[in-house]
Amino acid sequence: MAENHELSLDLFIALNRALQWTNAHADRDIKQHGLNRTEFGVLELLYHKGSQPLQQIGGKVLMSSGNITYVVDKLEKKHFVQRRACTEDRRLVYAEITDAGKQFIEDTFPQHAQVIHQVLDVLNDDEKKVVSELLKKLGKHAEESFK
Repeated sequence: MAENHELSLDLFIALNRALQWTNAHADRDIKQHGLNRTEFGVLELLYHKGSQPLQQIGGKVLMSSGNITYVVDKLEKKHFVQRRACTEDRRLVYAEITDAGKQFIEDTFPQHAQVIHQVLDVLNDDEKKVVSELLKKLGKHAEESFK
């Protein structure tokens, strides 16, 4: 049993270190463009998924709803995002990407994807598939057992 716990702890440390350094590469790339990871994540979400209710963005980019208002405010100041009131339900406010935001993502996302690819290219395609499947399994179990 002790060996089993040791393996779990080793895996936990390895996952955290891999994520830390992978994020460091991604963050450095994003920072060059004047954004942080959260701002980039919100902008990328709106680009790929379309306008989103402010209340739902946090769950999709893994951040608290209180931070979403701040992040959207910052993106609005950069003219990358705008708010739009819902016509059917006045309680809902949507964030939507502007033309300037779309252009920004179209200009920067390919390079950002390349940075991530270079970091992960230490694994071959088969290894990436296996690791991805295992991490999804682990993430799903961790989420379900947390509830």
